[in-house]
Amino acid sequence: MSAMENLRRVLEEHRFFQGMESAQIDLVTGCTKNVVFAEGQVLFRDGDPADTFFIIRQGTVAVELEQPGAGAVVIQTYGEGEVLGWSWLVGPHQWRYTGRAVMHTRALAIDGACLRKKCEENHDLGYDLLKRVAGIIAHRLEATRLQLLDLYSTKP
Repeated sequence: MSAMENLRRVLEEHRFFQGMESAQIDLVTGCTKNVVFAEGQVLFRDGDPADTFFIIRQGTVAVELEQPGAGAVVIQTYGEGEVLGWSWLVGPHQWRYTGRAVMHTRALAIDGACLRKKCEENHDLGYDLLKRVAGIIAHRLEATRLQLLDLYSTKP
């Protein structure tokens, strides 16, 4: 099996892409590569251009927010099977956090600039991806809401 066939199979089997048309999976595969990050390695930095999103295959990535006077604070961790990054789709295409590998991490890196170009050419692909990313955003906003409720609730 070729490297491209393997990438396609991994994408096709991932829950984020389940139900996506075969031709659309082919378009995404053309923008995808395998990447590896050593423990402590930065995947992306707050303020840098966001032209990639990741499907974590193995390992853990911490998303950090720089807190003045206190350094980096981990606000979320993502592990195997999770999708990391939606800023590639939403302008100004800039990372709002820093992502750092907590341990040796293998992932699929999907080139957001490549995919945005394909979405402009194929609006069905763009709409499909937008719905999928919006689902992730909604899920994470709900998780944040629950964390805030827990943080600010009055406990006896």
